Amino acid sequence: MQRIALTYGILSGTITIVTLILGLVVSDGGRFLSSEAFGYLTMLVALSMIFVGIKRYRDQELGGVIRFLPALAMGLAIAVIAGIIYMMVWELYSMSTGYAFIDSYVNGAIEAKRASGLTGDRLAQEITALEAMRSNYGKFYFRMPMTFLEIFPVGLIIAILSAALLQNPKILPARQ
Repeated sequence: MQRIALTYGILSGTITIVTLILGLVVSDGGRFLSSEAFGYLTMLVALSMIFVGIKRYRDQELGGVIRFLPALAMGLAIAVIAGIIYMMVWELYSMSTGYAFIDSYVNGAIEAKRASGLTGDRLAQEITALEAMRSNYGKFYFRMPMTFLEIFPVGLIIAILSAALLQNPKILPARQ
């Protein structure tokens, strides 16, 4: 069980973070490759390894039958490992760029607020909140859990759905 969780967790986390970093590197910050939509689409595709991992565990180690809770446990293990890989590689990438991401993100968000027509006290409140986020992002104990929580909820949803589907042995039955 642990080997399958490690294999698919590392694969899923690596696919996600490498794709997202490449998207940031090749984009100018305003294109689809650096958008949140692209990020979550990438996570969704890469975290499909949770389904594959649960199915492999069910078919190869459990004879084609698995209950919901063991399937969910396998899915969560893969999601946690993927989240840890994602968090660690993002931390290394951030360190290598001098944590430039947060400055770019906050500056872009402030400009977007101004461009949307926000002015006065409301704009000042938004800027204060964004500056507080920039300050907090400099603290590893804030940044690392926040990074983990970008990917883990997606993995949690996929783990629940996969466990619910794969507890039925008629769904993609094991080949004999």
